[in-house]
Amino acid sequence: MTQRKGIILAGGSGSRLWPITMGVSKQLLPIYDKPMIYYPLSVLMLGGIREIAVITTPNDQSQFQRLLGDGSQWGLSLNYIEQPSPDGLAQAYLLAEDFLAGAPSAMILGDNIFFGHGLAELLAGAARQESGGTVFGYRVADPERYGVVEFGGRGEVLSIVEKPEKPRSNFAVTGLYFFDERAPQLARHVKPSKRGELEIIDLLESYRAQGTLEVELMGRGFAWLDTGTCASLLDAGNFVRTLTERQGLQIGSPDEIAYHKGWISEADLVARANIFGKSDYGRYLSTLLG
Repeated sequence: MTQRKGIILAGGSGSRLWPITMGVSKQLLPIYDKPMIYYPLSVLMLGGIREIAVITTPNDQSQFQRLLGDGSQWGLSLNYIEQPSPDGLAQAYLLAEDFLAGAPSAMILGDNIFFGHGLAELLAGAARQESGGTVFGYRVADPERYGVVEFGGRGEVLSIVEKPEKPRSNFAVTGLYFFDERAPQLARHVKPSKRGELEIIDLLESYRAQGTLEVELMGRGFAWLDTGTCASLLDAGNFVRTLTERQGLQIGSPDEIAYHKGWISEADLVARANIFGKSDYGRYLSTLLG
């Protein structure tokens, strides 16, 4: 099986967060003690993915490169792709087609945060699928704000409707998508919507119509947060802070994941801890060596 590659979509103007994001990319804003992009990056790493493309605006790309480098400090290979204009989530597969080079993919939105016991196993199950697509459904109280999954009596996916007036379930589709190697090909057939964008819902519909779309449900033990508004940005930071201070464990640490997976050595981790010096994050990395 061809090794699955990852995509982090970190483009867009972040206009819902203006004026905060008029000078810095949304995905570089802090979520408590780490840059936002650390969290989606960590999700892909938990899924065993080591070759990742970061899609950004031309103006923001140098900032991401300064923060993340080439990924070698985590045993990764990071590539950077420019998104000249934000023309819909499905556009990511057209931009990343050369990078993917026929490989299956996992794409995560750069402002989505996932947490929960068993997350790594859930991701591994999706990564093992050799054909079709897998997305994740999460129960929400306000499904009319999201893409909503409609299920049949046997649990099959009947439809996915974007922001329906009358939702047929309470399960929203999260910003994490596992697709086989056909994603760029199918994305080329997606027509612009009324708002002029290549909608991810239409790409999902292509897989669903072929009977090759799976929806894995995230149960009560999982948290899914997006950070598209000032309120949700604050909520995400408070969520991470509460768990970090209560448990003394990090959420979204690429350094910790890379070390536990054996992608970097103990000496590498010592060097990373020294870089962060006396910060709480640096002290935490040092405790992993005890």
